[in-house]
Amino acid sequence: MKEKLLNKIKNKLIVSCQALEDEPLHSSFIMSRMAIAAKEGGAVAIRANSVEDILAIKAVVDLPIIGIIKKDYPNSERFITPTMKEIKELVDITVEIVAMDAALRNQVDGVSLADKVKYLHQHNVLAMADVSTLEEGLEAEKIGFDLISSTLSGYTSYSKKSNGPDFKLVEDLVKYTNTPIIAEGKIFGEENLLKILRVKPFAVVIGSAITRPQIITAKYNEIINKYDN
Repeated sequence: MKEKLLNKIKNKLIVSCQALEDEPLHSSFIMSRMAIAAKEGGAVAIRANSVEDILAIKAVVDLPIIGIIKKDYPNSERFITPTMKEIKELVDITVEIVAMDAALRNQVDGVSLADKVKYLHQHNVLAMADVSTLEEGLEAEKIGFDLISSTLSGYTSYSKKSNGPDFKLVEDLVKYTNTPIIAEGKIFGEENLLKILRVKPFAVVIGSAITRPQIITAKYNEIINKYDN
């Protein structure tokens, strides 16, 4: 199953269809339509957040799902699938891959990343590590994650802050690990994408540039306002 799934996404585009509660397109129905549009455009998999959105997407699109559940816990910086509770919810709805925060910070529930990966493998689900640094990627590989993603670059207090993709992190992860590397985070426009592809990630996830129109609009508006001045 793992080899078949990895072959399906290798060198391809994965689209992240997400909208949080404070965003204009927050709706499981709208995310399901986004997923249909992504498939029609050539996406080979969908990254989605919440049980409700994933079930709506699975009802209309037959693509592999990278499932996450974003949830805040008191006194914790972990946000993406932070505990076993969220992992079990995703396993119960049969996603192919579960992505989780693999940053080097305390676990909310006291369950190690290694035990979380072991649980997923026992249920024939692949585990994706969302990391923010090379060190975290190297640790994720040791633990046994099936894929490593650059998702969290810029979202931990100690990682590089940038308005664009972390090209160096993706390049280093590709160079220093043997695990499939997923390039994700702030990839906007052809120039960004071509530069990412040159460092040869296993696959690419694009989200906001495709599925968050308020962010896309703001970027165009910024250009126009600067031009006007």
